[in-house]
Amino acid sequence: MINRYETVFILTPVLSDDQVKETVKKYEATLKGLGAKITYSDNWGLRKLAYPIQKKTTGFYHLFEHELEGEAIAKLELDMKRDEKIMRFLTVRMDKHSIAFAESRPNRGNGSPKKAEAEA
Repeated sequence: MINRYETVFILTPVLSDDQVKETVKKYEATLKGLGAKITYSDNWGLRKLAYPIQKKTTGFYHLFEHELEGEAIAKLELDMKRDEKIMRFLTVRMDKHSIAFAESRPNRGNGSPKKAEAEA
């Protein structure tokens, strides 16, 4: 069954802007390869962490909202666990209330997918 998911991941702050963009494109391609439809992508940029991770206090945050088969999430998360550029990640299944809230957010513009690509 296809569900809607939200995946947020934090990249290590020692990466260059090009490396960050390359990694985001890699996971976008991974999602598409697993059969996902990416409904929204947002680059949150470099942010301070609530607590140090791997002795680092900042990280590059990125968000993907996507529709995907539940079984494919394990493959995506395994790739993220193996990638040393990713410090943390979290994937959650969105219910009807979180989908409605996400689509009504004002920073989402006109609801067009891949806002981050348009800015880049």
